[in-house]
Amino acid sequence: MQYAPGDLTQRERYKVLTGFVLPRPIAWVTTIGPTGVVNAAPFSFFNVFCEDPPLCMFAAGPDGLPKDTTVNIERTGEFVVNLADEPLARAMHDSSGDFPPDIGEPGYLGLKLAPSTKIAVPRLADAPWAMECKTWKTIDVNGDRQLIMGQGINFHIRDELWDSKTMRVHMDRYHPVGRLFADRYCRTDDRMVFPPAQGAPAT
Repeated sequence: MQYAPGDLTQRERYKVLTGFVLPRPIAWVTTIGPTGVVNAAPFSFFNVFCEDPPLCMFAAGPDGLPKDTTVNIERTGEFVVNLADEPLARAMHDSSGDFPPDIGEPGYLGLKLAPSTKIAVPRLADAPWAMECKTWKTIDVNGDRQLIMGQGINFHIRDELWDSKTMRVHMDRYHPVGRLFADRYCRTDDRMVFPPAQGAPAT
């Protein structure tokens, strides 16, 4: 079975992509509005793709009016990417609902905030990992979607998850969730470990 994108509706293309490209990491992005309201919204068209400098990218839209996240980032040039683990998964999902700009998702959902170190936007205090970001570049796609690239300028890691001597995560303690499709998510504890790949001998 095969499709050409032009033969599908936008919704059908979305379903083909999100039904197979999974699980996807979720950027739980906090921003701050002009009156000080803190917004938190999840985005699963997201990933990190560089370490020098540390860069991430997520896609916002399309859903009619611009998301608070997009508007806030355009104004301030700052945001925090928070990651969610299993204890935070339901709150992360619930924050994807329709909230008016004057109601912050963290306050409404009872999520604790903590100050960032290098930007004004706060982070989610209980997130296992968070990265303070400055806008690196934005790309407008068809006038209804923004690809927002951020440069990480400070990392926050939950103490018990990280071995600072070996610079490795304690995977037995870290339980991130991934996005599937619709309202479906997955746990990530069923893992596989392979020996280092050797490659083929030279001929």
